Amino acid sequence: MKQPFILAIDQGTSSTKTLIFDAGGQVVARTSEPLKTHYYGDGYVEQDPEAIYQNVLTSVGKCLDAFTAEGGNLSDILTCGISNQRETFIIWDADGKPLYNAVVWQCKRSISICERLKAGGLEPPVRAKTGLFIDPYFSGTKLMWLAENVHAVREAIHDGNAYFGTVDTWLLYKFTNGAEYATDYTNASRTLFFNLQTLRWDEELLALFGLSGLNLPQPKPSSAHFGTSQFNGLFDHLVPITAMIGDSHAAAFGEGCFEPGTAKATLGTGCSILMNIGPDPKESGHGLISTICWSTEDRTDYALEGVIVTCGATMEWLKNELGLFQNSRDTEAMALAVPDNGGVYLIPAFSGLGAPHWQMDRKASISGLTFGTTKNHLVRAALESIPFQLKDVLVAMEQDTGIPLAELMVNGGLTSNRFVLQLIADLLGTPVINKDMPDVSAKGAAYLAGLKAGIFTDLAHVSRLETQKSVVSPNPDNALITESYAGWQSAIAKGSL
Repeated sequence: MKQPFILAIDQGTSSTKTLIFDAGGQVVARTSEPLKTHYYGDGYVEQDPEAIYQNVLTSVGKCLDAFTAEGGNLSDILTCGISNQRETFIIWDADGKPLYNAVVWQCKRSISICERLKAGGLEPPVRAKTGLFIDPYFSGTKLMWLAENVHAVREAIHDGNAYFGTVDTWLLYKFTNGAEYATDYTNASRTLFFNLQTLRWDEELLALFGLSGLNLPQPKPSSAHFGTSQFNGLFDHLVPITAMIGDSHAAAFGEGCFEPGTAKATLGTGCSILMNIGPDPKESGHGLISTICWSTEDRTDYALEGVIVTCGATMEWLKNELGLFQNSRDTEAMALAVPDNGGVYLIPAFSGLGAPHWQMDRKASISGLTFGTTKNHLVRAALESIPFQLKDVLVAMEQDTGIPLAELMVNGGLTSNRFVLQLIADLLGTPVINKDMPDVSAKGAAYLAGLKAGIFTDLAHVSRLETQKSVVSPNPDNALITESYAGWQSAIAKGSL
């Protein structure tokens, strides 16, 4: 077992996963530790900052125990990479004491502040500088809410004694006992006050938000030296931390989105789609987010991101509320039991319709029902809504950038459904690649850390590690698919009238 190993920490909203990778990119140890989230009225969502830190230490400790139980030597773990839930942030004072709970990305407390900022005409300059919409999803307006409503936060900002950080920054600060205060470009790009052009905090936006006295971490590339740590005594030697990156961006790197036109889609409850667009940011004209894809010290790649609100959640609704099937594994056979959708279309706007339509007040609907409609038609229509939404987003990305989609990497629970993957490939006319790796964010963080640590020499070296994958090729005879997608577009248009 003697070789260099990489510790990868994937700190998510509901758990912290810790994995150890060998120099061949294989997982040799893995643990997951659940993390509690507090949900309050009015859409408030918070976590305990110290609980996040202790949760990570527990997860890391258990993973190290599993590693050594199999004969591993902790001295062979040469570096660490961290991926984290994006937009969630903590604010603390000069002594390292949190001034408030961590405010989670799901929190909606700043809706009125967003409306105020947009009414004041601030969305165009914010969008031009940051690539983001003014929305509670991003950190900045929720920090404004704290500054306006929590006396301790307001006073600390005024006195220059407030330290802001996303989860990666908080963990780094704790791991290094306050010696290091930094973040990476991807996490910084989710705050509403990071300039995509300059790769620096934007003082003008901070002033407009009333946050000029705020201390902010040093932004660095995702693959860089961030500090060293013994992880509160879990190691007897200092381990360099050589990567930090937001989880969705880490997934893009772990999937191999290294060139313009390569994209990844995480098919879960909802769906996050990131497409690498190369070395220059581009503003979307179709309701997409401009962001950083990933970065090394000699290269920064940008991305467009589209968020689909409802994917797998549609199937859960059909199972739990309508009782159309007992196990999600049955849906593939049900969809293939009928030759087509029978003219039935399900628009899954259960919580509104996301990118590129952004009809957040729209309701879900089913159209085209007849007495000949069976539950198989309904299941097929629901499954088809997933590739149709992906197609909508990826077409918008191609229109915004002029960059054709080269290939799509997919991950998440729905990738087990062959009908969905084949339909995606047929609709897009490009290969769909499934590496069947459930911890792709951790893998991306590990690869970026290994690059900086010299375990991997370059991107070509990383690419050679990816030997296990399945490729779904498009069917050239796609007349039925083209007709079905036209029906989807018609159903979408009718609902927006």
